Amino acid sequence: MKKLILICAALVAVTFVNAQSLETIIKQYATAMNSDKLSSIKTIKITGKMSAMGMEMPMVMQMKNPDKVRVTYSFNGMEMISVFDGVKGYAMNPMTGSTEPVELTGSQLTQVKNNNIFTNQLQEYYKNKQLTLEGVEDVDGKPANKLKVNVEGGNPIYMFVDKGTGLIVKSTTKAEQMGTTMDVETYMTDYTDTKGVILPKKTIAKMNGMEAGVISFDVIEIDVPMDDALFKIK
Repeated sequence: MKKLILICAALVAVTFVNAQSLETIIKQYATAMNSDKLSSIKTIKITGKMSAMGMEMPMVMQMKNPDKVRVTYSFNGMEMISVFDGVKGYAMNPMTGSTEPVELTGSQLTQVKNNNIFTNQLQEYYKNKQLTLEGVEDVDGKPANKLKVNVEGGNPIYMFVDKGTGLIVKSTTKAEQMGTTMDVETYMTDYTDTKGVILPKKTIAKMNGMEAGVISFDVIEIDVPMDDALFKIK
């Protein structure tokens, strides 16, 4: 009985230490991302480009505090638009042969909402008890805390938070493509501070170890006037 009590006590102690460590990591990340500053910012506009499969597409991301998002890609004179107005999300892609907006649901809606820089995703995962600390791994020669995001109904996402800077430097997950499971890695580099907004200016995506695409931020603008109508396409 004494041995059982000791084992239980040890397990509780380990759980408490891990919880403390995870909380410390989340706080470090919030400080590194200057989360307190974001609450006083009204809008963020990012102009950049996405390069993939030998093509380059200009990109504009617009966000309005707290939860409005619009992402526009341009290709061959056409615009592919995704928006979230705070309640619902829609997409319009003329490359599919239709000019009618389609309501987004499930993972597609989540992807659009995840572009919102005003939301501290790690904090939300932590509040929802979706995060676990999986140890430490090197990312580009530097130690990073490995966090597992337990996604309901989907593959887990692993996020790597640099132990020195507190910034997310990598994420990994698995994705299904044409009946094949692929390893997806995303690397965030070249973090910059624009009027208190901390963002990676380059994001590199790899599939099964091969580079699949690069997103580059060229211009980041803060508190640019944005009408709510910008976030509605229906």
